[in-house]
Amino acid sequence: MARGRHVRSRRFGVVAVVATVASIALLVAGGAAFGAYRYERARAAMILPGVEVAGVDVGGMTKRQATQAVRAVVDDELSRPLTVEVAGERVKVAPADLGRRAAVGEAIAEALALNASYSTLDRFWHRVNDEPVDAAIDLRYATAGRSIEQLAAALADDVFRPWTNASIGLTKDHDGITFRRSAPGRKLPVDDAAAAIRDALEAGERRVTLETTRLAPKVSTKDLGRTIVVHVDRNVLELYDGFEVIGTWSVATAKPGWVTPTGVWTIWDKRVNPTWYNPALDSWGASLPAVVPGGPSAPMGTRAIYIDAPGLIRIHGTPAPESIGRFASHGCIRMRNEEVEELFDMIDVGQHVVIVGHRPAGAREGDTPAQFDI
Repeated sequence: MARGRHVRSRRFGVVAVVATVASIALLVAGGAAFGAYRYERARAAMILPGVEVAGVDVGGMTKRQATQAVRAVVDDELSRPLTVEVAGERVKVAPADLGRRAAVGEAIAEALALNASYSTLDRFWHRVNDEPVDAAIDLRYATAGRSIEQLAAALADDVFRPWTNASIGLTKDHDGITFRRSAPGRKLPVDDAAAAIRDALEAGERRVTLETTRLAPKVSTKDLGRTIVVHVDRNVLELYDGFEVIGTWSVATAKPGWVTPTGVWTIWDKRVNPTWYNPALDSWGASLPAVVPGGPSAPMGTRAIYIDAPGLIRIHGTPAPESIGRFASHGCIRMRNEEVEELFDMIDVGQHVVIVGHRPAGAREGDTPAQFDI
């Protein structure tokens, strides 16, 4: 009987020891868990080790620290200029100045949100052992505002070149003629340019070349056609084909008190045997009929070329060939009938008449230019 009680006593002793050890283990485990919890709670605002944002290791950093670290890299990136090339010119502009922005706060928030995807003990383990979680977060970039469009518009203004039409024109003082050959122009399509700049920013490129559009002249040198040039100072009419003189005739121009107007004018009509309507019934034309039918003896002869110069100016024939070469008209340009008929067939409506030069000072009615007075 005594032996049996002793065995039971030993069994109870073993159970007590096991229970005690288990209790101690539970207490130790509970204490460790509580310690891990307190450790993690103190570091809840810190990013786990091994987290990168835009290539920057932000592990162990607070939101503020991580934002400053990433912002420093981003600011450097957005300040590195983009070189824009167009029509041989180069402009450098920082992406930040074009409205380029990075969502740094959003990326840092995502980095901190990784904490919640791990248990307390897992976070504790990674922090205590500096075990990286190997997470990389990319930055989201965006471009806001109208800065790109404004840059494209400014570049378009800078590189725009109008086309040049071929022409025969006048010097500023109207004493000489100019010869201008045709040349293409160029323009920069603003919408296409803005799209190219935006695409370069999105791709992270540092150089972009913008394409211009060629503007073809409306009148090329080879298509210039014919131009009449009247030299008032010499009383000479020349017919140009392009820039080459193909005909020269003597003419009469305005006498003192009247003006053959200098300028570049356009032929708007041509008439055979034009009827003359007296424009001055109450002055110099008072002794003349109100209407004279056309013909060799009519005031405008057998042909008239109408131009849009002020003062009802015509290039026309005359029944007074002796006036040719002299300052004798009321402003019109007179030619011999047979010569105006020749010119009439060589030009078309829509072509230009350039009247250049001035009657010499002191000239009298019927005078001829000095160099031609023989």
